[in-house]
Amino acid sequence: MKTKLILAFFCLAFSFNTHAQKDSLRNLDINLENYQYPFPVKFLSLTIQKEKLRMAYMDVQPQKPNGKSIILLHGKNFNGAYWEQTAKALTESGFRVIIPDQIGFGKSSKPDHFQYSFHQLASNTKQILDTLKISKVIVLGHSMGGMVASRFALMYPEIVEKLILENPIGLEDYKLKVPYQTVDKWYQSELKSNFESIKKYQLNSYYDGKWKDQYTRWVNLSAGWTLNKDYPKVAWNNALTYDLIMTQPVVYEFQNISTPTLLIIGQRDRSAVGKNYATPEDQKTMGNYPELGKKTQNLIKNSQLVELDNIGHLPHIEDFDRFIKPLLNFIK
Repeated sequence: MKTKLILAFFCLAFSFNTHAQKDSLRNLDINLENYQYPFPVKFLSLTIQKEKLRMAYMDVQPQKPNGKSIILLHGKNFNGAYWEQTAKALTESGFRVIIPDQIGFGKSSKPDHFQYSFHQLASNTKQILDTLKISKVIVLGHSMGGMVASRFALMYPEIVEKLILENPIGLEDYKLKVPYQTVDKWYQSELKSNFESIKKYQLNSYYDGKWKDQYTRWVNLSAGWTLNKDYPKVAWNNALTYDLIMTQPVVYEFQNISTPTLLIIGQRDRSAVGKNYATPEDQKTMGNYPELGKKTQNLIKNSQLVELDNIGHLPHIEDFDRFIKPLLNFIK
């Protein structure tokens, strides 16, 4: 009887906590105009593929500049806002910090039709740096931002001083184990997204079942879109970028990266795009970051590997102190 009461109490507490978290959810417009970023936002006007687009970015200036700039590239299910703590630490160390939202993400435009490529995203990123007259830069990419960062380093090695990849996706070729999914199928899947499904995905893929209330704000930032009447446009761009990740692997070109590189790899991460479409046998082998980190270090000639035990997909969110120390040591 006592055991049943304890179990009932925990079930009730979990239910209450979930409802409390969901209560903070609010309708967000597709360009996040009703969501305040941690730093002032500027926009770069672009005309790409016959569409007039705006690319949002933050340019955070240090009080005591050290003469160096660093650009922070966000992951697929995020935007520049989640770099707030990182940007503050970097500016305190004298770095100028540039934080873009890629086209299709955050406060940037959500095109009706767009042929996404990592080359295009890297080119857009370069245009921000050109506008700011930044000719040398350190590049940090997290998750899908790691794929963008890798392509950027391959396209513009002359301006990239150092490269940091924080739990990047794309360390393996997902299409070798995931059957092809059409953009329309990705789109239909995205249309079904809500608070519960987004939290469940992040809980299992990012945090290995270990949830903290502080993670909820990042769930709400994605889930808030699902409450908006224009969410189908967000879902469409999400579907296009899934196709981008699946069909444009960068893993085969890591050996061509010559830039000094730091890999920061949370060892509990098991993220792999399309994993749920793979066979049960293949699912067990996908997203093995302890193995993928070592393999990638061997592929990138001039690279270092920092392995963070008991950390998942988002080291800079889950345990900032353990993330920032090796980063600062590498770039100072």
